Amino acid sequence: MSFIKSMQERYATKTYDRSRKIELNKIEELKEILRLSPSSINSQPWNFTFITNSETKNELAKVSFHNTEKIENCDALVVFHRINNIQDFEEGLAERLPEGAVGYYNNFLKQLSEDQKNVWFEKQVYLALGVFLSACAEMNIDSTPMEGIEHEKYDAILGSDDYSTVVAVAIGFRDKDDFNQPEKKAKSRKALNQVIKSI
Repeated sequence: MSFIKSMQERYATKTYDRSRKIELNKIEELKEILRLSPSSINSQPWNFTFITNSETKNELAKVSFHNTEKIENCDALVVFHRINNIQDFEEGLAERLPEGAVGYYNNFLKQLSEDQKNVWFEKQVYLALGVFLSACAEMNIDSTPMEGIEHEKYDAILGSDDYSTVVAVAIGFRDKDDFNQPEKKAKSRKALNQVIKSI
């Protein structure tokens, strides 16, 4: 299947078939894909947690607003986190990045406020999210990105002190009766000439 076809067929899955499991080698591929995701100056201010344990998934489902059933029934939940300790992050830059990247950070980003830095970190996490959703589509794995979660409660459940939850993604396989499938409910996208400009 072509990548365009994969993207045409991907959608935010609303109902998962809890009996179907993703092959372990595909889960490992997704982990490696996240590790390889791009970030500004190769900063990688992130961490990703794959949750397949039913008890933990059910705990997180309870603090996920209208996303409860998706999390309970999906095969795995992937939580995307941004780094919390800015000082540790900045001290580690020189150890793993080339001089030019460190110089860019020091000249343009270091003077930002803590809140502004956290926004920048979160933007990097969303780059990884885009890569991840595209990879799932290409691998015929259904997914649901979710901001509708209680972030601080996620951090407490996962014991995450060094990182803060940004977004979560349920992954698995759609239920055959899911009403949101493109063949049942047409995708709503603007026309090409409304979103693309060529110069």
